[in-house]
Amino acid sequence: MMTNLFSAFDPATSKSLSLNWISIYSCILLLPMKYWLMPNRMNMVINNMHETLSKEFKMLLKQNSKGMLLLVIALFTFILMNNIMGLLPYIYTSTSHMVMNLTMALPLWLSLMLFGWINQTNNMFAHMIPTGTPTLLMPFMVLIETISNLIRPMALAVRLTANMIAGHLLMTLLGEKAAECSASLMLIFMVQMSLMIFEAAVALIQAYVFSVLTTLYTSEI
Repeated sequence: MMTNLFSAFDPATSKSLSLNWISIYSCILLLPMKYWLMPNRMNMVINNMHETLSKEFKMLLKQNSKGMLLLVIALFTFILMNNIMGLLPYIYTSTSHMVMNLTMALPLWLSLMLFGWINQTNNMFAHMIPTGTPTLLMPFMVLIETISNLIRPMALAVRLTANMIAGHLLMTLLGEKAAECSASLMLIFMVQMSLMIFEAAVALIQAYVFSVLTTLYTSEI
């Protein structure tokens, strides 16, 4: 019996050893090996997905950087696998925590900002004031652009965290309702199955949104 509605998102299940964060690395075991003699269907699906993402992200990247392209694709795969792993029973959803998501968003944003301000200072200053801004509004635009730039990693982390928590809370509430009311068990089961399909789509969409927004931030450099 759950003592708290949010206890499912508690990373510490025991006082001595917590195994919840192992779910971050256990998703790697599900990935097919690149060096198998004969590729399987799962390998072909992932390769096709990576080729599609490469074409998509190449259009968004301002500079044709293979390193940045591989980084964004790896980020997408990592978030997607962790989101899907969180839908399985008794597996901890690591992407539902701000600590995990900020660990991904903050270094990426900080590295892009440092690279831009050190190597392309003029372009970074130019993005502070959009073209055609009146002279009186320039100080306010600089302030607004600075604030919006500073909250970007927090916005990325909060967006991913909130979407992962919302679906799990709904499934938890429906599960508790099914235990209390056996008359509408079939209806609740059908709703939960529909919600599970919806959550699988959310897991894919949120991984894509996180990666696309990270790619769009490079356009200002």
